[in-house]
Amino acid sequence: MAHVEIYSTMTCPSCIRAKRMFAAKGVEFEEIDVSWDRSAMVERADGRGTVPQIFIDDEGIGGFDDLAKLEREGKLNPMLGLADDR
Repeated sequence: MAHVEIYSTMTCPSCIRAKRMFAAKGVEFEEIDVSWDRSAMVERADGRGTVPQIFIDDEGIGGFDDLAKLEREGKLNPMLGLADDR
């Protein structure tokens, strides 16, 4: 299974939706709280400072809207190493 990292804050609705999507798929993820300091996230995410910032196997995919688009297009499960029916 893929390694998933989510840079997030505790009160971010889009972060919560992203985490719920991964949980519904049974995908474990590493959550990095950037409530107080986003500098490492911004550097890693090529200057993007909004949360969430999601990385799958070290590939930055963007935020929740980008994640949802991958799901709609049927591209997310293959990135996660999941069968298409999950």
